Amino acid sequence: MKKSNFDWQVIETEAIDSTFETELLNQGYSKTFIRLLWNRNIHTLDAFTKLMKADLDELHDPFLMHDMDKAVDRIQTAIMEEQEILIYGDYDADGITSTSIMLETLEMIGANVHYVLPNRFIHGYGPNQALFAEKINEGIQLIITVDNGVAGNEAIDYANDQGIDVIVTDHHEMPPVLPNAYCIIHPRHPQGHYPFGELAGAGVAFKLATALLEEVPLEMLDLVTIGTVADLVSMTGENRNLVKLGLQAIKQTQRLGLLELLKVSGVELQKVDETSIGFSLGPRLNAIGRLGDPNPAVELMTTFDEEIAHGLAERLDQINNERKTIVQEITEEAKALVNPEDKVHLIAGSNWNPGVLGIVAGNILKQTGHPTIVLAIDDQGVAKGSGRSVEALDLYAMLNTMRSEFTHFGGHAAAVGLTMPSANLVRLQQSMNEYIDKNQINLDQGPKLLIDEHLALSDIQLKFVDELKVLAPFGTDNPAPHFLVNGDVNFCKRIGGDQQHVKFSLKDEGNQLDAIGFGFGDVAEELQQPETRFVGDLEINEWNGQKKVQLRLIDFASSGLQIIDRRAKYTWQQKLENGRPLYLAFQEASQKFFAKELQETITLYDETILWQDYDQLIVLDCPDRKEVLKEIIRGGNFERVYLYLYSSDESYLNGMPNRDQFAKLYQFFHKQTSVDIRYKLKIVSNYLRIPEKLLVFMIHVFSELKFVTIDDGVLKMVASPQARAFEESEIYQKRVLQIDSEEFLLMNDIQTIRNWLKS
Repeated sequence: MKKSNFDWQVIETEAIDSTFETELLNQGYSKTFIRLLWNRNIHTLDAFTKLMKADLDELHDPFLMHDMDKAVDRIQTAIMEEQEILIYGDYDADGITSTSIMLETLEMIGANVHYVLPNRFIHGYGPNQALFAEKINEGIQLIITVDNGVAGNEAIDYANDQGIDVIVTDHHEMPPVLPNAYCIIHPRHPQGHYPFGELAGAGVAFKLATALLEEVPLEMLDLVTIGTVADLVSMTGENRNLVKLGLQAIKQTQRLGLLELLKVSGVELQKVDETSIGFSLGPRLNAIGRLGDPNPAVELMTTFDEEIAHGLAERLDQINNERKTIVQEITEEAKALVNPEDKVHLIAGSNWNPGVLGIVAGNILKQTGHPTIVLAIDDQGVAKGSGRSVEALDLYAMLNTMRSEFTHFGGHAAAVGLTMPSANLVRLQQSMNEYIDKNQINLDQGPKLLIDEHLALSDIQLKFVDELKVLAPFGTDNPAPHFLVNGDVNFCKRIGGDQQHVKFSLKDEGNQLDAIGFGFGDVAEELQQPETRFVGDLEINEWNGQKKVQLRLIDFASSGLQIIDRRAKYTWQQKLENGRPLYLAFQEASQKFFAKELQETITLYDETILWQDYDQLIVLDCPDRKEVLKEIIRGGNFERVYLYLYSSDESYLNGMPNRDQFAKLYQFFHKQTSVDIRYKLKIVSNYLRIPEKLLVFMIHVFSELKFVTIDDGVLKMVASPQARAFEESEIYQKRVLQIDSEEFLLMNDIQTIRNWLKS
């Protein structure tokens, strides 16, 4: 069997109100889609209508936010008095778009405005006192933070001491003690009355822009959409409305930097959606801040110069490619340091880029299923990095009990950032393991995966997948629908430069569904097992003018015995499932070879082996009789059998010598007084034109039948030997069985072998 990586939770469909169902059927919606709506608590036509709408009138009044009127008055005063205003942003996609919104807004109303985004390696996150001091010395008279500020108490106190007002606009968690800012614009401010608290930093900046301009700035809907999607805030309420409006606006955008960024990302303007923002635009904007100075990204998003826009977009794309390479390299190094015995993986290394360690931690988490913290140690012995967690463990709560270990620490249940002396690492690892044990936290169960419905292949039609778009945009708190499907795999092919992805199709009686699994290349064989179930999202794949439904794979599981084909040599090093494996060899030569190749304990076949002690069987070479393999599998309780079936002698290829070859060899030895086969074997092989391996076998047969004697490597013919048939030799008969075993196990397709083993 193959366990799922996630804890599947299929939503049970309750009885649907007949009036609701009839009305939507009359509007042309499918029953499958109506069931999905009902499962998502959309139970009235009014709720369904609101779901479909994107309306400017539904946006909330910005002046419902605490201190909004105060902020507007202060900014207007600064403009009238021609004060120098600084926008202080953040280095991620949300901070970049927030800064761009505020920059364009203030320029539109005539402000003397400047901006700066901190460098994460020099200034860190949030208000930095040294950077504040630098800008104040340059003549700044008012600071507006965007996408940061609520935790910037020290830097803001410094600005106050210099007589500089600071307006904070932020959306992050509010600390117990708020900074002494001139005013704080925050959707969840305890003294405010704003009806939606989940805006991104770009959303808060957009609200301030709306208040300053006294109208909704339609030309900035593209920016607020990118920031909202990229920051993974709740895709509900006002955020959903903003993103729906913004996706429409992007398709008509004249923003040069965005158009160029779309080009380098390979995204068609008319096909921009939340997915392309999240996986193409967002990563490129984030990458520049992960590796260095993020300020050019604001210039990209606000420039009116085509040449500058093109050059900056190319630069961001290049930086993103560098980021991918760095992430891949660090991930591989970090994987090698994982201790499978630890409850939480704490991994630290030198010369790692701290800007990408959150991504690396997420990668290790996906591969191991365990919470992971990845830290970079600098020359001063300071470890800095990020952690990612699973649903079962509130990472912030656990580490908060160990706060004395850190010099800086923050985050939430699923993600943290921290800095600490590297000398504390061993103690921290021990403390985390003890915390998990003490609180009896089960980390072996995968994260929950909510599945909207179990669909038959016949339910999956283009019309239904088109209907799903009504539920978009998808994101946090409004995930794309996940579906469970069954079907036999009738085509499967690894794709991609490193064969890391897989394309396959499912079929049942009269129906077929194409599927693709990104990152599933290593388990392509396991996908093809009988009784396999698949979970994924449905999308429309368009190629050469034809549209077809495609399943994008998220997870899969299979019941019963898995028989996995690893007969190609390049698969020797592929990862196995966790469990109790038995590496089994039938030949001593194979045992020695694989002990070195796999760095594992290799067991030589013995009938006394307790097969029930293992849940995985790794068959490294071919048995002398193929029936032995069937007997072993029947005698055990294996969940998975991996067939490597290495053949060192390749008996099935060399075949069995014919009578003419035996006769030729017999006559050759008959004419010789003696032959030192230790040194003359190759000469004899070349002379008789018989392959060496075959020649050795024939000599063993002659020796067993007492046609020849061999003493200290010297072969002599027996005078007047008894006439015997070659078939009387046990060595001969063993080769017959070996050839049969190898021919069946190596030359047949895997499905034939599976059917035979299970028969």
